[in-house]
Amino acid sequence: MQENTVTIFCENTRAHVTVTTGSSLKEVKKIVFPDNHEDILGALVNNEIQDLHYEVYKPKSVQFITLSSLDGYSIYARSLIFVLYRAVKMLFPRKRLVVEHFISNGMFCRLLPATGVDAGAIERVRLKMREIVGANVEILREETLTGEAIRLFNRAGLRDKGALLSTRGKTYTSVYVLDDTRDYFYGTLVPCTGCVKVFDLVPHEGGMLLGMPDRANPGELLPRVEQRKLFHLLGGYKKQGKKMGLSCIGDFNRLVGEGHAGEIIKIGEALHEKKISRVADMIRARRGKVKVILIAGPSSSGKTTFGKRLAVQLMVNGAWPVNLSLDNYFFNREDTPCDENGEYDFETIDALDIATFNDDLRRLSRGEEVEIPKFSFETGCRYRDGEKLRVPARGVLIIEGIHGLNPRLTAGLPRECIFKIFISALTSISIDDHNIINPTDNRLIRRIIRDHKYRGYSAVDTLRRWESVLSGEQKHIVPYQEEADVFFNSGLAYELGALKQAAVPLLEEV
Repeated sequence: MQENTVTIFCENTRAHVTVTTGSSLKEVKKIVFPDNHEDILGALVNNEIQDLHYEVYKPKSVQFITLSSLDGYSIYARSLIFVLYRAVKMLFPRKRLVVEHFISNGMFCRLLPATGVDAGAIERVRLKMREIVGANVEILREETLTGEAIRLFNRAGLRDKGALLSTRGKTYTSVYVLDDTRDYFYGTLVPCTGCVKVFDLVPHEGGMLLGMPDRANPGELLPRVEQRKLFHLLGGYKKQGKKMGLSCIGDFNRLVGEGHAGEIIKIGEALHEKKISRVADMIRARRGKVKVILIAGPSSSGKTTFGKRLAVQLMVNGAWPVNLSLDNYFFNREDTPCDENGEYDFETIDALDIATFNDDLRRLSRGEEVEIPKFSFETGCRYRDGEKLRVPARGVLIIEGIHGLNPRLTAGLPRECIFKIFISALTSISIDDHNIINPTDNRLIRRIIRDHKYRGYSAVDTLRRWESVLSGEQKHIVPYQEEADVFFNSGLAYELGALKQAAVPLLEEV
C-alpha cells in the first residue's frame, strides 16, 4: 500500500477498499457505490456514528447507513429539524422554534410566540424548506470551544442550548452550520440539505406537524395517524415540566447541581401516585360494571409495575384486584410463529395461546378457581407450579400485556365491563428546543436492563430484537391505543440519570 493511501473494510459489501489518505466518507461512498450512493446519510466507523464529512487517515471498518436503519432515521429527523430551523430564521427571525415530541408519524413543533402563526405562515415555512432542500446546501460541522459555543447560542436566543452546554463538562462542542445559521444537535447530520427531500409540514393542534418518510419506502411519507388522546397526554406532561422548571436537560442538570435531586424524584413519584389514584377513582365510579381491567402498552412501558400500583389504589377504594399477566400465555419457544425473516416473532398476538387464555378468562369471570400457567423466559417453556387464581366477589381482574387492548382477548365480554388503560414511557423532558428524546430510546434502555437482570439476555440480544419489537408495536398496539379509556405516562424526568449506572456497563459490552 502506498503511503498516501489507506485501506478500509466496508461492512456493506464485505470488501476492502483503498482510498487516498484523508478522504471523506462522502467521497468514499461514491467509490463503493458509484451508482446508488445518494441515499447514504451517514456511517458507522468502528461502530461509532460519524457524519459523511469524517476523514479517514487510518484503516477503519465502515458501515454506511441509509434511512432504512434506526440510526439513519435519526440522522434524517435531526437534519430535517435543522432545515426547519433555518427556514424559520429566514422568515420569522424573532420566533422561537420548539420541537416538542414524536406524534402521528411525525414531529410536533411550535413557533413561539404563536401570534400570527396560521396556516398561511406554516405554508410559507414549508415552501422555504423546499427551497433550501432544492438548493442542496452543504451542512458543515465546526469544533468550537464550548465557552464560545455558549456565547454564540445565547446571542442567538438559544438559551436552552447554552444551559445544556454549560453543564456537559466538555471542552469542545460540535456546532453544525447551514449558511449563516448555527445549531447544536445530539447526533450527526446529513452532509447537505438535498438528502432530506421527503417531508411535509402541516398545521396540527395549534402547532405544526413535520412529516417523515417511511423507512420501508423512503420515497413516500408515513401516513398520518390520528393520536389525539396521546397528543393531549404529552401536552399535559410538557406543561407539568414547565411548572417544575424542567423543560430541558440544562434545567435538570442545574437543579441537580443546586441540590434539588431529591425533590425532583419525590415530585415525580407523587405525580404518578396521584394519577394512579385518579384512575382507581374512575374505575370505582363504574363499580358493579367493570369486571376486567386491561393494561396495554409497548415493551418496557411499565405495565407490570403500574398494575401493581393500581391494585393498591383499588384496594383503598374497597375493591379486591387480582393480577394476571399475558406473558404467562406465551407458547413454548419452538411453537412461536416466525416473522418474514425467519426469526421468532414474540410481538404478534399469535405468539400467545389465546384459546387457553379465553377459557381461563371465562372461568375466572364466573368466580371459578383456575390454575394459571407460567412462562420461563430463561428456558422458553411454559409450565405449571400449582398456583391457582380466583376472583373474589368484590374483585376485579387486572390483565396486562402489549396486546391488552386487542379485541381478540376479550371477544366474549361486553364492552361496559372492561376498563382499558394505555401506558407508555413518554419522555416529558427534552435535551433542548431542537433535540427531543425519542420515547423508544427511553424504553430500549429500560428493556436492556430488564432483559439482562431477569431474562438472561445480553445487551446485544436485546438490540438485535429491537427492530422486531418496534415493528410489532406498530402492527399490534398503535391501531388500538386510541380505544383506551385512560392514558398513563410512566416516564419520569430523572429516570435516564437513575438508569445510567446499570445501563452503561451493559452497553459498553456491545
